[in-house]
Amino acid sequence: MSTTIYGIKNCDTMKKAFAWLDAQGIAYTFHDYRKSGISPDTLARWCDRLGWQALVNTRGTTWRKLDPAQQAIASATDAIALMAAHTSVIRRPVIETAAGGIVAGFDTERLTALFAQDGAHR
Repeated sequence: MSTTIYGIKNCDTMKKAFAWLDAQGIAYTFHDYRKSGISPDTLARWCDRLGWQALVNTRGTTWRKLDPAQQAIASATDAIALMAAHTSVIRRPVIETAAGGIVAGFDTERLTALFAQDGAHR
């Protein structure tokens, strides 16, 4: 498994992440979860590593359009079901490395640290 970047192709934050990875010479595979979906097993793995709170984007348009019952997330199970049903609510990007590192959201300092730690990106 190489580095994989998960998200939605036309998102501005994703475009920044693609540009950053390209500028760093980091090889990656892109998984568009709007087109290809995302498995509950993958979402559960991410929740185990990062916590569901780090994955659910509560600032986006999709979140604001949800009714209060859908927004009432009380557990990882609830979050996984919501993210599987509404992939646009997943924070972007999620970047997973071959060595098992994972980051949600675009933050160049965290990404630099992730790839420095993993050393498996080139």
